[in-house]
Amino acid sequence: MKKIKLFLLLGLTFVSIQAQNQKIKYPETKKIDHVDDYYGVKVADPYRWLEDNNSSETASWVEAQNKVTEEYLSQIPYRGAIKKRLTELWNYERYSAPFKQGDYYIFSKNDGLQEQSVLYIQKGLNGTPEVLLDPNKLSTDGSVSLAGLAFSHDNKYFSYGISRGGSDWREFFVMDIHSKQLTKDFIKWSKFSSTAWYKDGFFYSRYDEPKTGEELKGKNEFQKLYYHKIGTLQSEDKLVLEDKENPKRGFSASVTDDERFLIVSVWEGSSSYNMIWYKDLSANGEIEKLINKPDARYEFVDNLEDKLLVSTNFGAPNNKLVLIDPKNPAKENWKTIVPESKDVMQNVSLVGAKLFVTYLKDANSKVSVYDTGGKYLYDVQLPALGTVSGFGGKKNEFETFYTFTSFTYPPTIYKYDVKKNKSELFRKSAVKFLPDEYETKQIFYESKDGTKVPLFIVHKKGLKLNGDNPTLLYAYGGFNAAMLPSFSVARIPLLENGFVYALACIRGGSEYGEEWHKAGMLDEKQNVFDDFIAASEYLIKNKYTNPNKLAVQGGSNGGLLIGAVINQRPELYKVAFPQVGVMDMLRFHKFTIGWAWVPEYGSSDNPDQFKYLINYSPLHNLKKGVNYPATMVTTADHDDRVFPAHSFKYAATLQEMNSGKNQTLIRIETKVGHGAGTSTSKTIELTTDLWSFMFYNMGVTPKF
Repeated sequence: MKKIKLFLLLGLTFVSIQAQNQKIKYPETKKIDHVDDYYGVKVADPYRWLEDNNSSETASWVEAQNKVTEEYLSQIPYRGAIKKRLTELWNYERYSAPFKQGDYYIFSKNDGLQEQSVLYIQKGLNGTPEVLLDPNKLSTDGSVSLAGLAFSHDNKYFSYGISRGGSDWREFFVMDIHSKQLTKDFIKWSKFSSTAWYKDGFFYSRYDEPKTGEELKGKNEFQKLYYHKIGTLQSEDKLVLEDKENPKRGFSASVTDDERFLIVSVWEGSSSYNMIWYKDLSANGEIEKLINKPDARYEFVDNLEDKLLVSTNFGAPNNKLVLIDPKNPAKENWKTIVPESKDVMQNVSLVGAKLFVTYLKDANSKVSVYDTGGKYLYDVQLPALGTVSGFGGKKNEFETFYTFTSFTYPPTIYKYDVKKNKSELFRKSAVKFLPDEYETKQIFYESKDGTKVPLFIVHKKGLKLNGDNPTLLYAYGGFNAAMLPSFSVARIPLLENGFVYALACIRGGSEYGEEWHKAGMLDEKQNVFDDFIAASEYLIKNKYTNPNKLAVQGGSNGGLLIGAVINQRPELYKVAFPQVGVMDMLRFHKFTIGWAWVPEYGSSDNPDQFKYLINYSPLHNLKKGVNYPATMVTTADHDDRVFPAHSFKYAATLQEMNSGKNQTLIRIETKVGHGAGTSTSKTIELTTDLWSFMFYNMGVTPKF
């Protein structure tokens, strides 16, 4: 890149906002004369300088943009009322499902407005809860969050990870469970890793310490697997596994409950394809390769003595469960325990000598129970159509817990008796919400190529289909991630004010197995956008809403989705929220863990893949003179998953190109990452600003 010295033009004089359609004076963002040559195609990148997240120029730009955004939002008369209502709604006790550890039960609880949930421990189900770990004491502003925990097999210690400011980087600590005192053990520079206990220590994965200034930007490569022994320094940890020939190879470790096997999932990107290696710890042998070809997804479930249960989509797009003998691991020797079915096998656990298999049936959960030989026994009766999670535990325990939720069914925890196949209400949500006032329906609409796509629609009972209802449409569409019914406190103010909430289960996810995923990746990515556009057209055609009352939202890969569809069909939407999005499809693989997304997206380093990436990349398909929807881009300074420069460059370009009266703002949060671990107050503040912007630009005045 040529070093070009241009004067930084940052307009720091702003106009007050008196009306919705008044033109904002945006900061004047400097442009540089940078052009990349992709196989003879010249691609300008005038805002490349915003990729330097450590420069004073970028910091000034962020400050100026946030000032414009705050001045705009501060003029919205009901912003305070929205925040007040959200704060009222958030202020209720909420729990995680407990899990058993020896004689104790562990769970998290938030009293309501605590920045982070607190970890509790109690002896027996009727014991008195005691605080085991309070993350709120780890920082003064709630910016440090708990990021994973694991217990030693002798129940003497537990390890926990923390994230600072929402970063993917993890620091691990160890606490004595009984004394509740920290040990001197401390692990740094771990990322995309948990801790897997074995005897008096644990396995974990880490990267080399990054160069100063590159912590939130530099590529994450050459992950290594280590073993840490309690009471020793990290510098003394034993290197267990590395691959000097494959910089993109990563290692995720687990240890079976009987400490017989070390299981290592070997991955080379975000693709669901991986390998499984193992070590027989009882024989202190070498690491062996159970599956050494990344030709499908392989997920270790548990061991049955000396054999391994693995769920896979090899030869089964909807997944199956197989039993593999490590001594004879060839595929022809596998024994199918639970075969593939028309419903998608989503999760498998082994509890109380029974297999609990969670399926997806048209994006709703179904749980079937089998014996360990694969004989079907019965289904678990769930309270309604919706989403279930849980059913964790150990092979020799006959009690487990699960959480059920749906759009109008707040998360509810059930205790399940494995022997009796009986569910018992354990904890009911205390959120202030009247579910009987609302209804949910699931329809199937037709996409551009005739594919039937599920769409959930939620609204107040008695809604009039007059084509004038404010509506928010959400989707994701990628990385084999299913969009399922779930409850959100944040949506209550919308539903209370007559909004329609719609969730489209578009291609790219796992709602219908690997084939549904493949139909939305690489050169098939346009199907994702077509599916979303077709959902928008369905809502308009069937008189739920109209283009002046339709808002769209998506985060991360979903942010990419929103950027692409408002480029392709800007006239369909009034408001758009591309959040923490992948917006530069030509350079995403050059930052942090972005290279891992190449199996999903492709790469501009490949001339054939460049051709389709340039055709939908949100940043590169903005055009001068287009009337784009009112758009608020959101990102955060500690997002080291999707580098914030994606949003910086996209927002600067959209402000330059947008010729209409709709506003283009960017909201850049501090001490926050990609989303996980965000404190309660910052979550409320972000939601307040999103909903304020949406109501205001739709011309809808909320009533509280």
